[in-house]
Amino acid sequence: MKLLSSSSNYIKFIPGLILTFFLLFIHALVLSIHTLEANESSFQTANTKGTISSGSSGTYSSGTYSSAVEPERIPSLVKSANYSGSLDFCGSRIPLHIHDVRERLEKEMLLILWDRAQVILWIKRASQYFPHMEKTLREYGLPLDLKYVAVIESGLRSQAGSHKGAVGTWQFMPGTGQDYGLRIDDNIDARKNLIESTRAACDYFRKLYARFNSWPLALAAYNMGENGLAKEMAQQEVYDYYRLYLPQETQRYVFRAIVAREIMENPAKYGFFFSKEDYYPVLDFARVTVDCPARIPLTLVARAAKSYFKEIKDLNPDIRGYHLEKGRYSILIPPGMDKVFYQEFAMELNRYQAGSGQAIGQQSGNTGAGSNNHKTLNTIRQQSSKEEKRASSGAKSSNRYHVVRVGDSLTGIAQSYGISFDTLLKLNNLARKSVIHPGQKLIVRP
Repeated sequence: MKLLSSSSNYIKFIPGLILTFFLLFIHALVLSIHTLEANESSFQTANTKGTISSGSSGTYSSGTYSSAVEPERIPSLVKSANYSGSLDFCGSRIPLHIHDVRERLEKEMLLILWDRAQVILWIKRASQYFPHMEKTLREYGLPLDLKYVAVIESGLRSQAGSHKGAVGTWQFMPGTGQDYGLRIDDNIDARKNLIESTRAACDYFRKLYARFNSWPLALAAYNMGENGLAKEMAQQEVYDYYRLYLPQETQRYVFRAIVAREIMENPAKYGFFFSKEDYYPVLDFARVTVDCPARIPLTLVARAAKSYFKEIKDLNPDIRGYHLEKGRYSILIPPGMDKVFYQEFAMELNRYQAGSGQAIGQQSGNTGAGSNNHKTLNTIRQQSSKEEKRASSGAKSSNRYHVVRVGDSLTGIAQSYGISFDTLLKLNNLARKSVIHPGQKLIVRP
């Protein structure tokens, strides 16, 4: 009986305990809400200092903000994907009235906007490289919109490469690059050279447009190959890019370029706000011609340019390895250093050759340094020029051989001698992917 009495006494306290715990929970919840509101208020205050001026440039007028992407100013993805009015690319109107075309365009817009960090890098790099691309495109009389092909191909990265073997800002395959004058061998891969590869791309674009008379088709051919595109057009009896059934990558290709242009030319519209300081500076450099009488380390060039190895490699991503082989090279160095480069290079070259037991003075009949450095450099240039002339005359004097020169390709050599590409390969025991080098002697007649 006593046990039952004690139990009933405890039961009387249960409702009170439950009420106490409930009140404590409510109190804790209220405190949490107040804390959250205070934090949110301080966050908004920190991120709304200063103002963003209107317009596509998104210029910052006063105060500070933390990043190029401001969450409270990012438009919804649904709104970003909507287009009103007309749209064109390279002067060619995009048929947005066709449902499939609008759907494909919206898809690429949504996918690209999803990776906002990548878009920020695109816009920052564009300020570095676009001025050089635009200059070349104007020289060729081509639409400036074509620079966005480089954006979708490589993200404007000279070191970009694909699993298929395409390399560089414009993603040239080895054979196509050589066909358009790019040197690709064990020492140099000009596909990584911004200036040279842009010229090669312009040559290729001009040829593709002349063949297809349509910029969308020209870009599709750039992606999948002109012969492959021509075959699809013939089989489908369709000559409009937007109505062709093509590989998925090619069906998306033109739309990706269009979207890249739309975002990069109207960044604020899509929630990207930049100050002037956010952009990378325009790539600046001086160009010098280097004649190497023998294999030399690239550090020698860096010292002559008052620079360092990494800077020279960054300016010249087309140079492979740590050395320059015998020959003539066009090299980019820091701006303004071309005024002292040649004298410094002659001095460095003398020191290097002397240290190797092969002083340039001995090779050229000049044993002095100092005041004789200009004569040494002139001697090197003259020797290099004579070698090129001998190689050239040797190629002309013999109908059976051709001495490979800078810019030569197997396809071009075969055409110049009126033989087939396969015959040239067979005569020289070469494979289709073989790489040729300047100075190499090829058989062109049985």
